[in-house]
Amino acid sequence: MTLGLVFTSQAVLRLRALLALPAVALLTLSFLAIPLLAVSGGGAMASESVSSIRYGVTSQRTRIVLELSEKLDYNLFTLDAPHRVVLDLPAVTWPEQKPDDPSNGLIKNVRYGLFGPGKSRLVVDATGPVEVQKIFMLGPSAGFPYRLVIDLVETTQASFLARIAKRKASTPNKGVANAVPQVPFTPKPKTKKAKRVIVIDAGHGGVDPGAHGRKAQEKNIVLAFAKALASTLKRTGKYEVHLTRDRDIYIPLRKRVNIARQYDADLFVSIHADSISRSAVRGMSIYTLSETASDKEAAALARKENRSDIIAGIDFGDQPAEVANILIDLAQRETKNLSVKFAGIVVNEMKGKTRLLDRTHRFAGFRVLKAPDVPSVLIELGFLTNKYDERELSSSKWRNKVAEALSQAINQYFVTAALDN
Repeated sequence: MTLGLVFTSQAVLRLRALLALPAVALLTLSFLAIPLLAVSGGGAMASESVSSIRYGVTSQRTRIVLELSEKLDYNLFTLDAPHRVVLDLPAVTWPEQKPDDPSNGLIKNVRYGLFGPGKSRLVVDATGPVEVQKIFMLGPSAGFPYRLVIDLVETTQASFLARIAKRKASTPNKGVANAVPQVPFTPKPKTKKAKRVIVIDAGHGGVDPGAHGRKAQEKNIVLAFAKALASTLKRTGKYEVHLTRDRDIYIPLRKRVNIARQYDADLFVSIHADSISRSAVRGMSIYTLSETASDKEAAALARKENRSDIIAGIDFGDQPAEVANILIDLAQRETKNLSVKFAGIVVNEMKGKTRLLDRTHRFAGFRVLKAPDVPSVLIELGFLTNKYDERELSSSKWRNKVAEALSQAINQYFVTAALDN
């Protein structure tokens, strides 16, 4: 072939289909020759779905083609720091298999998933400042369904930022992406409750998959564990239990904190699973809040976890600043002490139940732990990059055993907390 590339028969058919597009597509003949890399999802299709995501790359442009079950409304915008292109769609099912990211072109990575009730999101990490040269919908033709086509071209940083500023100016006071207000802090009097309130936070979700193992994704592993822990705690009859998410959906970090505060939680437990370049590293760890990290690894993990909103395509331009005052500082001193106490109980209870990371209790500046009036911990169940940990974390037997041990630690914590008071 003149392009010097090898095509599968399916790719050839798709290229022919694009070559046969009607004139309304407004494409130049030279760009129509872009080779397309295709991955289709298996399984049953929902009423609204994206069945395939494909890329086409030339030296001038990078094309993204989404095959759709029907014509859908969409909204596309760009974000800076880092450079991202964000596409919002109605809630859809996505391909089960993520397409390989192009080895060249203007795309570094693509993520997608449920972003909120009734909304799905695709986030494209760009290699630098880009401009959406064209975006258009094509109707079914040549045996292919509706297609949404996005053409990206390079631009200057100044032009990139100018377009973002123009978009924000044209939509005043609307925000761009799921801005979450801060719940005002007022000290609450201690009241006796019929049951202790526990909020369990399954990290990541939806458009933010979190860490990856050989097969497992963090967002699925931690959701399964959160549900198992909630079930175990409810069976005791002692607790009112809430989940920040009970399905594969993205929840902004600040909203997770707000949920704990709105329920007047007595304990907030955020569940995660880690990844690291050293595949031999394994074991559970638990983190409490501190603006000074216990070590470099804890600091790096906090930076990674705190990027969750960026990964999901949140625009921080309309987010209110973190509130800092003396009341919050005083409240956090007490909750930090309680969080540290609970972390110590968890470490002791988990000995012999699962592998523990050296220096199991660590601390760093995790945003999700910043409720000033709710004792909060973040538990990393293990490392998905370790084959033994990944196997255990994917096992219902291990999940139930560790959930039971964590439930016992929670029981013990509230007994000691009651004795202290």
